[in-house]
Amino acid sequence: MTSARTETIALSPIVAGMWRLGDWGLDDAGLRRWIEQAVELGVTSFDHADIYGDYGVEARFGAALTSALRERIQIVTKCGIKPISAQRPGHAVKSYDSSRAHVLASVDASLRALRTDRIELLLIHRPDLLMDPEELADTFRQLLAAGKVLHFGVSNHTPGQLALLRKRHPLVTNQIEFSALQMRALADGTLEQCLDLGLRPMIWSPLAGGRILAGSDEQAQRVRAQLERLGAIHGASVATMALAWVLRHPSRPLPITGSGRIEALREAVAALSIRLSAEDWYAVWQASIGHEVP
Repeated sequence: MTSARTETIALSPIVAGMWRLGDWGLDDAGLRRWIEQAVELGVTSFDHADIYGDYGVEARFGAALTSALRERIQIVTKCGIKPISAQRPGHAVKSYDSSRAHVLASVDASLRALRTDRIELLLIHRPDLLMDPEELADTFRQLLAAGKVLHFGVSNHTPGQLALLRKRHPLVTNQIEFSALQMRALADGTLEQCLDLGLRPMIWSPLAGGRILAGSDEQAQRVRAQLERLGAIHGASVATMALAWVLRHPSRPLPITGSGRIEALREAVAALSIRLSAEDWYAVWQASIGHEVP
């Protein structure tokens, strides 16, 4: 076992999520222009997973890239989930797999699909209950030595699971769910660990899958009312204020967008210019919880 050192990676402060790329209705030329527009806005990091779009999103993205555009962006992808899929007929049961053979094969498949020679950041997508941390760390070293992957992290891991692997190999992030409607990471030690270790968490579903914008449940309505109030003060949309709330955390989160609309990227980037006061942040927290702080 080796002691972990602190390692960082330069990702854009807003990350473009590619999960639903297949629903955006873009051909290769349209997607290329979308990527170019994102880069022009300062969104240069793109979040993938091998399984997105039934194993089809990475190939769509790779087909749209030019060599010049590739040099201007950072690619993040994930592996480790084995769903039942016609694209992977060998998967008999949905399961998680962090074995050397699966991770190496997944990386090679992602490199081919993305038409690139390296992945800037590879994440283990979900905690594998059968993970051998020594083997996985050695697999990371093998990929790093080959130049196939430059940095490593995890996704949806508990503090204990992250610590177990980080003792054996440097990690740069934990990609987690966090929003004004899903605040578990504030209570379970996940964000505290990121602060302690100097890891910037990547945040998926910062708009709670759209609930913040259009949810009809009482929690969503309470939170939206507070965000509308703050938006009126700052001259910003509810989406922008929801992202500003996430960004206010001192762990310096990296929110991941989920929309193919360039306007949605603009709203996300606008949040970088807004810093909420502590009282305004807590007003949103209390709206979500439904009561004052203890």
